[in-house]
Amino acid sequence: MSLSPVVQPDKFVHEPARLAILTVLSGCKSAEFLFLQRATQLTKGNLSVQMSKLEEAGFIEIDKAFEGKKPVTSAALTAKGARALKQYWEAMDEIRRRGNGKRS
Repeated sequence: MSLSPVVQPDKFVHEPARLAILTVLSGCKSAEFLFLQRATQLTKGNLSVQMSKLEEAGFIEIDKAFEGKKPVTSAALTAKGARALKQYWEAMDEIRRRGNGKRS
């Protein structure tokens, strides 16, 4: 009998703030910064830092525009980010299945 490999969810995605941002963005085409802040309950600074990290990883695209004279920042999940989030949830589901004594 061989042991199955340990399932390891992506630690980059697993970080709570990044996971919250990716999860919110997975449910919409794009979201403005203030909406993300309210939805994730993150501070402006933490949200900004985590969004920058996600953008550097290619998981989200950040768009900065002006509505009149007011700056508006929005973000959207990229295909790479959607794949990473899907793989994360699949890994978590596998961990849950193993915990329930079920194999995939």
